[in-house]
Amino acid sequence: MKAIIQRVAKASVTVGEEQISSIGKGICVLLGISVEDTRKDTEYMVRKILNLRLFDDENGKHWCKSVMDKQYEVLCVSQFTLQCILKGNKPDYHTAMAAEQSEPFYNDFLEHMRKTYKPEVIKDGTFGAYMQQAKLEKQQQWKEKTRSKGPSESGKEKAASRAEVDPSTSSGAEGDVSSERES
Repeated sequence: MKAIIQRVAKASVTVGEEQISSIGKGICVLLGISVEDTRKDTEYMVRKILNLRLFDDENGKHWCKSVMDKQYEVLCVSQFTLQCILKGNKPDYHTAMAAEQSEPFYNDFLEHMRKTYKPEVIKDGTFGAYMQQAKLEKQQQWKEKTRSKGPSESGKEKAASRAEVDPSTSSGAEGDVSSERES
Protein backbone atom coordinates (compact mmCIF):
# COMPACT_ATOMS: atom_id res chain seq x y z
CA MET A 1 0.00 0.00 0.00
CA LYS A 2 1.27 3.44 -0.90
CA ALA A 3 -0.14 6.79 0.17
CA ILE A 4 0.54 10.37 -0.76
CA ILE A 5 -0.60 12.75 1.97
CA GLN A 6 -0.98 16.49 1.55
CA ARG A 7 -1.97 19.07 4.12
CA VAL A 8 -4.79 21.19 2.73
CA ALA A 9 -6.73 24.31 3.65
CA LYS A 10 -9.62 22.76 1.71
CA ALA A 11 -10.04 19.94 -0.82
CA SER A 12 -12.78 18.40 -2.93
CA VAL A 13 -13.50 15.52 -5.30
CA THR A 14 -15.58 16.12 -8.41
CA VAL A 15 -16.95 13.38 -10.66
CA GLY A 16 -18.18 14.74 -13.96
CA GLU A 17 -19.83 18.03 -13.07
CA GLU A 18 -20.90 16.96 -9.56
CA GLN A 19 -18.86 17.67 -6.44
CA ILE A 20 -18.95 14.41 -4.48
CA SER A 21 -16.99 15.32 -1.33
CA SER A 22 -15.24 18.28 0.18
CA ILE A 23 -13.37 19.05 3.36
CA GLY A 24 -12.08 22.09 5.15
CA LYS A 25 -8.69 22.10 6.84
CA GLY A 26 -7.06 18.69 7.04
CA ILE A 27 -5.33 16.19 4.78
CA CYS A 28 -5.94 14.73 1.34
CA VAL A 29 -4.82 11.08 1.01
CA LEU A 30 -4.22 9.38 -2.34
CA LEU A 31 -4.14 5.63 -1.68
CA GLY A 32 -2.69 2.96 -3.98
CA ILE A 33 -3.51 -0.65 -3.09
CA SER A 34 -1.13 -3.47 -4.04
CA VAL A 35 -1.99 -7.10 -4.82
CA GLU A 36 0.08 -8.07 -1.77
CA ASP A 37 -1.73 -5.84 0.75
CA THR A 38 -3.44 -7.40 3.75
CA ARG A 39 -5.70 -6.34 6.64
CA LYS A 40 -2.53 -5.80 8.69
CA ASP A 41 -1.30 -3.29 6.08
CA THR A 42 -4.64 -1.46 6.33
CA GLU A 43 -4.36 -1.19 10.11
CA TYR A 44 -0.76 0.04 9.88
CA MET A 45 -1.55 2.64 7.19
CA VAL A 46 -4.62 3.99 9.01
CA ARG A 47 -2.64 4.34 12.23
CA LYS A 48 0.23 6.10 10.42
CA ILE A 49 -1.99 8.48 8.44
CA LEU A 50 -4.08 9.57 11.42
CA ASN A 51 -1.08 9.97 13.73
CA LEU A 52 1.36 11.68 11.37
CA ARG A 53 2.54 14.89 13.02
CA LEU A 54 1.95 17.32 10.17
CA PHE A 55 0.61 20.38 11.95
CA ASP A 56 1.82 23.11 14.31
CA ASP A 57 0.81 23.22 17.97
CA GLU A 58 -0.82 26.17 19.76
CA ASN A 59 2.60 27.76 20.38
CA GLY A 60 3.60 27.58 16.69
CA LYS A 61 5.95 24.63 17.12
CA HIS A 62 6.14 22.82 13.78
CA TRP A 63 5.39 19.15 13.06
CA CYS A 64 3.99 18.13 16.44
CA LYS A 65 0.20 17.66 16.02
CA SER A 66 -1.71 15.06 14.02
CA VAL A 67 -4.98 15.42 12.12
CA MET A 68 -6.69 13.74 15.11
CA ASP A 69 -5.01 16.08 17.61
CA LYS A 70 -6.28 19.10 15.66
CA GLN A 71 -9.73 17.54 14.96
CA TYR A 72 -9.26 18.13 11.20
CA GLU A 73 -10.89 16.35 8.27
CA VAL A 74 -9.55 13.64 5.93
CA LEU A 75 -10.34 13.23 2.23
CA CYS A 76 -9.36 9.82 0.77
CA VAL A 77 -9.10 9.02 -2.93
CA SER A 78 -8.33 5.61 -4.40
CA GLN A 79 -5.34 6.00 -6.75
CA PHE A 80 -4.24 2.79 -8.47
CA THR A 81 -1.55 4.67 -10.43
CA LEU A 82 0.58 4.84 -7.27
CA GLN A 83 1.31 1.15 -7.85
CA CYS A 84 2.84 1.89 -11.27
CA ILE A 85 6.19 0.42 -12.26
CA LEU A 86 7.87 2.05 -15.23
CA LYS A 87 9.20 -0.30 -17.88
CA GLY A 88 11.05 2.12 -20.10
CA ASN A 89 8.45 4.76 -20.88
CA LYS A 90 5.47 2.44 -20.46
CA PRO A 91 3.61 2.22 -17.13
CA ASP A 92 2.95 -1.28 -15.79
CA TYR A 93 0.17 -1.72 -13.23
CA HIS A 94 0.47 -5.46 -12.52
CA THR A 95 1.27 -4.76 -8.85
CA ALA A 96 -1.98 -2.79 -8.42
CA MET A 97 -4.87 -4.78 -7.00
CA ALA A 98 -7.65 -5.37 -9.56
CA ALA A 99 -10.77 -3.25 -9.16
CA GLU A 100 -12.94 -6.24 -8.17
CA GLN A 101 -10.74 -6.88 -5.11
CA SER A 102 -9.54 -3.34 -4.43
CA GLU A 103 -13.00 -1.76 -4.07
CA PRO A 104 -13.97 -3.89 -1.02
CA PHE A 105 -10.40 -3.51 0.29
CA TYR A 106 -10.60 0.29 -0.08
CA ASN A 107 -14.05 0.36 1.59
CA ASP A 108 -12.59 -1.68 4.47
CA PHE A 109 -9.75 0.86 4.72
CA LEU A 110 -12.29 3.71 4.95
CA GLU A 111 -14.37 1.84 7.52
CA HIS A 112 -11.30 1.17 9.65
CA MET A 113 -10.33 4.85 9.42
CA ARG A 114 -13.84 5.90 10.47
CA LYS A 115 -13.82 3.52 13.44
CA THR A 116 -10.40 4.76 14.52
CA TYR A 117 -11.23 8.46 14.24
CA LYS A 118 -14.57 10.26 13.76
CA PRO A 119 -16.74 8.87 10.94
CA GLU A 120 -18.23 12.25 10.05
CA VAL A 121 -14.83 13.79 9.15
CA ILE A 122 -13.62 10.97 6.85
CA LYS A 123 -14.73 11.73 3.27
CA ASP A 124 -14.15 10.01 -0.07
CA GLY A 125 -15.37 9.96 -3.66
CA THR A 126 -17.09 7.29 -5.73
CA PHE A 127 -14.77 4.36 -6.36
CA GLY A 128 -13.88 4.04 -10.05
CA ALA A 129 -16.63 6.41 -11.27
CA TYR A 130 -14.33 8.87 -13.01
CA MET A 131 -12.36 6.28 -14.94
CA GLN A 132 -15.56 4.61 -16.19
CA GLN A 133 -16.94 7.94 -17.30
CA ALA A 134 -13.66 8.91 -18.97
CA LYS A 135 -13.52 5.53 -20.72
CA LEU A 136 -17.04 5.94 -22.12
CA GLU A 137 -16.31 9.50 -23.28
CA LYS A 138 -13.04 8.37 -24.88
CA GLN A 139 -14.80 5.50 -26.71
CA GLN A 140 -17.41 7.94 -28.04
CA GLN A 141 -14.70 10.40 -29.15
CA TRP A 142 -12.84 7.58 -30.90
CA LYS A 143 -16.01 6.47 -32.76
CA GLU A 144 -16.66 10.05 -33.90
CA LYS A 145 -13.04 10.49 -35.10
CA THR A 146 -12.99 7.24 -37.04
CA ARG A 147 -16.36 7.99 -38.69
CA SER A 148 -15.35 11.50 -39.75
CA LYS A 149 -11.84 10.63 -40.99
CA GLY A 150 -12.77 7.48 -42.84
CA PRO A 151 -10.27 5.00 -44.30
CA SER A 152 -8.06 7.69 -45.91
CA GLU A 153 -6.43 8.69 -42.62
CA SER A 154 -2.64 8.70 -42.94
CA GLY A 155 -0.25 6.99 -40.51
CA LYS A 156 0.97 10.37 -39.23
CA GLU A 157 -2.60 11.46 -38.46
CA LYS A 158 -3.26 8.20 -36.62
CA ALA A 159 -0.09 8.59 -34.54
CA ALA A 160 -0.97 12.21 -33.74
CA SER A 161 -4.48 11.29 -32.59
CA ARG A 162 -3.10 8.52 -30.34
CA ALA A 163 -0.55 10.95 -28.88
CA GLU A 164 -3.22 13.44 -27.82
CA VAL A 165 -3.55 13.38 -24.06
CA ASP A 166 -6.96 13.69 -22.51
CA PRO A 167 -6.31 15.53 -19.20
CA SER A 168 -9.38 13.93 -17.65
CA THR A 169 -7.78 10.48 -17.78
CA SER A 170 -4.22 11.33 -16.78
CA SER A 171 -4.51 11.18 -13.00
CA GLY A 172 -6.14 7.80 -12.49
CA ALA A 173 -8.10 9.34 -9.65
CA GLU A 174 -11.76 8.64 -9.23
CA GLY A 175 -12.51 12.27 -10.08
CA ASP A 176 -10.90 15.62 -10.19
CA VAL A 177 -9.18 16.25 -6.91
CA SER A 178 -8.65 19.89 -6.15
CA SER A 179 -7.01 21.27 -3.08
CA GLU A 180 -5.59 24.41 -1.64
CA ARG A 181 -2.31 23.77 0.11
CA GLU A 182 -1.93 25.01 3.61
CA SER A 183 0.75 27.70 3.95
